[in-house]
Amino acid sequence: MKKLTLIAAAALSLTACQNDHLADSSTPFEMQAASAEYITASSLPVTTVSGDITTNTTWSGVVEINGIVTVKNGAKLTIQPGTFIKAKPNTTNTPTGVLVISKTGKIDATGTATQPIIFTSYKLLDGDENTTAAPGDFGGVIVLGDAPANTPDTKTIEGLTGSDFYYGGTNAAHNAGILKYVRIEFAGFDLLAPNSGNEINGLTLGAVGNGTTLDHIQVSYGKDDSFEFFGGTVNASNLVSFAPDDDNFDFDNGYTGTITCALALADNNSTHSLSGGVSDTNGIELDNNSTGTATPLITNPVINNLTIVGSRTNVLYSSSTPSGPLYENGIHIRRAGKLTLNNAVVTGYPTGIKVEGTGSELSSASTLNTIKVHGFTTSVTGTGTAGIPAANLLVGSTASAWGMTQPFFNVGPWNVAPRNCGDFQGTWTKYNFSIVE
Repeated sequence: MKKLTLIAAAALSLTACQNDHLADSSTPFEMQAASAEYITASSLPVTTVSGDITTNTTWSGVVEINGIVTVKNGAKLTIQPGTFIKAKPNTTNTPTGVLVISKTGKIDATGTATQPIIFTSYKLLDGDENTTAAPGDFGGVIVLGDAPANTPDTKTIEGLTGSDFYYGGTNAAHNAGILKYVRIEFAGFDLLAPNSGNEINGLTLGAVGNGTTLDHIQVSYGKDDSFEFFGGTVNASNLVSFAPDDDNFDFDNGYTGTITCALALADNNSTHSLSGGVSDTNGIELDNNSTGTATPLITNPVINNLTIVGSRTNVLYSSSTPSGPLYENGIHIRRAGKLTLNNAVVTGYPTGIKVEGTGSELSSASTLNTIKVHGFTTSVTGTGTAGIPAANLLVGSTASAWGMTQPFFNVGPWNVAPRNCGDFQGTWTKYNFSIVE
């Protein structure tokens, strides 16, 4: 394990309740180990919060969430750049370290490229460089709104119970605030059991409206999905999903926003979701709803400039675990859902794009000649994929780099150029992709 130099907290004159730029991004780090920035933060006083936030509140320094913290009743939570947020460990089977922005709350989490706001594992803030963080160490971030969804507006967001956690309505312009230059690491919670259908993701968005700003957000090593959109009209830009247990991006219940510049990047050494003993891990999973029922409002996101990178080769599980590929589909459109796709590269999955079921389709509004797809066994299949030019489809045992320098995380020095949209290799992501164990 790479050892990193400890930055003396005294020299930085940091305090837990002031914004003193804790997240020094000058030193690259390995995600599974503590780094100088975490060691520095671990020596600081910790502010513990719990329960409801009903008046305007500001967080800075190091904040520990005890259980579920809900912003409601018109309150706004402001999180200063460089703030670390962790969970208070809880041994019972209840969500812990979950931040919820309810329909009646608002957030202003505006970090910077050099001072991102970091939701992370408490194990990385314990002062021990040898501690290993794990998916589920932090509960997750949930933002709810009253924009349209194809479910009742008394629907409770997945993973929680109670009226504070309803989402949906008629206000397409709903404004939940700002999440910008934010990292969410080692998040996720499954209320019942793996694949119970009642999970908390890294970032969950329930009927969030297009008045909200989502920009430069990275979710890494999640226990379930990195990003899941349940209805809503919110637009987002510069999203990075790295090494989730389940899906990188999941769309359900009538989501119709636009996403510009998104990267899904796999790590073969991360945990992997199984369903029936086989992989259930996708770059994108998209449903209209859980039953595949046609509704007046259909799930149909628009995604511009998408890069999905899986494994360099079709690696199998070890003999001690169920056999099968590590991953399933680069993009899986199913259950009457639709996707409009422009300027996309998909590589490193058994099937590149799979469209399945009545009503499901890759939308005709997609710019098909800008989509390039590789699959280990199948490049594309299903409604709407036939128009992708044959020259843009590849099948083979080795994944295509599609002109990128070296996009596969487990192979060698990492570089997604020329698809480095939104500065995916910037200091805000805090990865040194040249380090390979």
